[in-house]
Amino acid sequence: MKLILLGAPGAGKGTVAKLLTQLDGSVQISTGDILRAAVAAGTELGKKAEAAMKAGDLVSDDLIMGIMSERLKQDDCKNGYLLDGFPRTIPQAEALTKMLADMGEKLDAVVNIDVPRDVILDRLTTRRTCTKCNAIYNVKSNPPKVEGVCDKCGGPVVQRDDETEQAISNRLDVYNQKTAPLASFYEKAGMLMTVTATSSDTVIAAIKSKLGIK
Repeated sequence: MKLILLGAPGAGKGTVAKLLTQLDGSVQISTGDILRAAVAAGTELGKKAEAAMKAGDLVSDDLIMGIMSERLKQDDCKNGYLLDGFPRTIPQAEALTKMLADMGEKLDAVVNIDVPRDVILDRLTTRRTCTKCNAIYNVKSNPPKVEGVCDKCGGPVVQRDDETEQAISNRLDVYNQKTAPLASFYEKAGMLMTVTATSSDTVIAAIKSKLGIK
């Protein structure tokens, strides 16, 4: 399958994408993970992106489109891909439409995951991430067995700079201003399906029904 997953930060796009990859071998493509890896590696892209990411702002369209153009041409995308957190703006969506047309590709659908703001704030302020393997924990519902230590690899488990309450509020405001209009963009194109849910299983069931997957 070839899908775009829309939704505010903390809506569960990453979790849904990981579950969908198990259905047909589609690969999850998260711009956030790609950018964080670049920051950790100290690449030129990482240095440019780091300041914006820490503040909860969007990385420039030119940087993102360059990343995505290279990523979508890699061999593992031939079986399908799930775009998690991309596109984030109308110009990015327009550029993606042209890019896919040039590649002879077509999306199956655009899924908008609608989750209440208070639920998102609670999810993200209690979320913790392993700095080594990117495993996700939650101090309320899924804490590591030893506080601050990853169960999987033993790496440090921390609160990301962009998941403090102030940064999250800023990210949600940026999303509402710049990314939420994408729903209208794809609705006009006849590609949008909106799922209002706080459960990943509910979202998966709706997508399977839409695409005729058993």
